[in-house]
Amino acid sequence: MNSPHGAAVTAEGLGLKGPRGWAFRGVTFSAAPGSLIAIEGPSGSGRTCLLLALTGRMRPTEGEASTGGLRLPRRAAAVRRIAALGSVPGVSELDPAFTVAEHLRERALLQRRFDGSLRALLRPRRERVAAAGARVDRALKAAGLDTATLPKAGRTSVRDLERLEALRLSIALALIGRPRLLAVDDTDLKLSDAERAEAWELLRHLAADGTTVLAVCSQAPDDAVTVRTGTTGTTDNTDTAETTAPADDTSTTETTAPADDTSTTETTDPAATTGEPAQPAASALDEGTADAFAETGRA
Repeated sequence: MNSPHGAAVTAEGLGLKGPRGWAFRGVTFSAAPGSLIAIEGPSGSGRTCLLLALTGRMRPTEGEASTGGLRLPRRAAAVRRIAALGSVPGVSELDPAFTVAEHLRERALLQRRFDGSLRALLRPRRERVAAAGARVDRALKAAGLDTATLPKAGRTSVRDLERLEALRLSIALALIGRPRLLAVDDTDLKLSDAERAEAWELLRHLAADGTTVLAVCSQAPDDAVTVRTGTTGTTDNTDTAETTAPADDTSTTETTAPADDTSTTETTDPAATTGEPAQPAASALDEGTADAFAETGRA
């Protein structure tokens, strides 16, 4: 096992309330760098909101939290730089019309444009292309996705991927940025028992390699640090943290942030949702950004 380079994640009485009630409340847990953290609960119990709050994409209403030693929400922007999202509905979804190769190329280009050092940007184009290719290859290998086995190899459209293949692709895209925290939504959604076991084995491997993994699921594995949403009461399992939602709150939502908090919306601040810039409106593109999207076909 490599020395963990991942981010420690802690929360104390963390809660988030939106116009329709509490998304989650009373979250308390602590996880060391390189941990596998499972946010367990039924759909609609605030799982995704909690994931977004811990990765600096949503502003909590009460309590305290930190990721990688960075206090939330004060250091949310810094947290977004070290935490990458897999596919999150409405936030960082895969484009079904794009091919696997197009997704990978776009992410590599954006990573180079927005996260590279000035020295790296001044390197000869051949060196930059080779470095980007090597980074993509490492991410694909870590995610366990062999594009050669896909129906049309890299030209396979996302809509033609099996659910587990799409999950692996979203993880590979997140890993291109070499994050300290990898956040995965709906980990076990629409997976067979065998596929679910494969998915958790992949996440265990990434955690064992040093990256902290935060995964939303309906049923957590026994070896994960488990945070349960939509429940009341306490547990005597010291590895498990409980999220207590108000018993009479029937309007809990996973996607609603406080109405007066403009920093928590996923559509107005691309960097605040994906950790890497999403495509802004064409009129807002600067020259360098426009070039990057032009190369990917999204300009």
